[in-house]
Amino acid sequence: MPERPGPAPDLLAEADLRDAARALLRMPLLTADRNPDELALVRRHRDELARVLADGLGYRLVVEPGLARLFKTGLGRDARRPLRRRNDVPFTPRRYALLALILAALTQARRQLMVDELVAAVRSAAVDAGVDVDLDAITDRRALHSALVALIDLGVLSERDGDLEHWVERRTESLLDVHRDRLAVLLSAPVAGCEGPDDLLAVVAVPSAAGGARVGVRRRLAEQPVLSTEDLTDEQREWWRRNREREREWFRRWLGLDLELRAEGAIAIDPGGELTDRPFPSSGSARHFALLLVGELVEELRTVRGGELHGVAWEHVAQSTARRAADRVFSTWRRGLRKEHRDHPDVVFEEAVDVLVEAGLVRKDPDGLLVHAAAARYAPRPELLAAGPSGERSLFEEDEA
Repeated sequence: MPERPGPAPDLLAEADLRDAARALLRMPLLTADRNPDELALVRRHRDELARVLADGLGYRLVVEPGLARLFKTGLGRDARRPLRRRNDVPFTPRRYALLALILAALTQARRQLMVDELVAAVRSAAVDAGVDVDLDAITDRRALHSALVALIDLGVLSERDGDLEHWVERRTESLLDVHRDRLAVLLSAPVAGCEGPDDLLAVVAVPSAAGGARVGVRRRLAEQPVLSTEDLTDEQREWWRRNREREREWFRRWLGLDLELRAEGAIAIDPGGELTDRPFPSSGSARHFALLLVGELVEELRTVRGGELHGVAWEHVAQSTARRAADRVFSTWRRGLRKEHRDHPDVVFEEAVDVLVEAGLVRKDPDGLLVHAAAARYAPRPELLAAGPSGERSLFEEDEA
């Protein structure tokens, strides 16, 4: 006798669960005052969400009355996604050091304190840690200010009264609230017992008992959407070979991502364009230049390989070849760049390369660049459009489908 079919899946509940998972991947710390709708969704599905994220990605979810924290321990050594200041400039090692000192000072601080009290506590923490800082010097004061602003943006601190914006130059007063519940869940990896950076990075390693190969591969696709089989361990490559087709369904069902499978690995595509703060392609002079540059690099490789570009994830492009490709882009599209880039082609080249490195399409090499096979997917076909007498395109011109 045939078995009775099981209950149909609740598609609305799955959609809610998927939205909650995406919200946590996008903002691993959700709070009631800053993300009320997302937090309510996470709280509604907390048990199933915790199971999916733990089994699928090895991440731990903590849900408390006023917050939800997804502990994403990361992929180990990877400097492509630094903490950034509000002007988009990456944090320097000095700013990271002062951020760590502020966190150490806040663990002993009251729930409300003046910024000068916090500065005094940071000086004491620096002495205890053996870190040489001079908070009377403008450089360290700016670094400290950047770290304070980062904690405000994360919601760990908030300014109740005063003028923190001008504290560096004018030494203005500011009264800060310390949100201790958020401070307690800020660090994603335990630091107890760690003697140095190497120990801290080792903490994020995924043991085999936690689904090592599966979790390792899924984390790469969730955190770095370009997956190269060359970068996987032997165990991960074998797991990927056997399971890559069914992974399409897992990523679509739980994260809303589409996997494009290729001989060299895979790309995770987000149709909604929400799961990254560094989108590519995107707007901006450097990002436009990067998109055009990647097209030139792909054409260079196709010429060298006789039109064939498949089977090998990373191809080497000499520095001189990369610069010639950039010069061609610059000479053709210079007028479309912002003034700083028009006047300094070396600057726009370096910024464009950094954009491609962030996107996982390029790696820097001592002798040039390594270009990923996925770069061919983004190679554009730009077209110079003729303008009418008014300088604008006509409504009667047909766009290609």
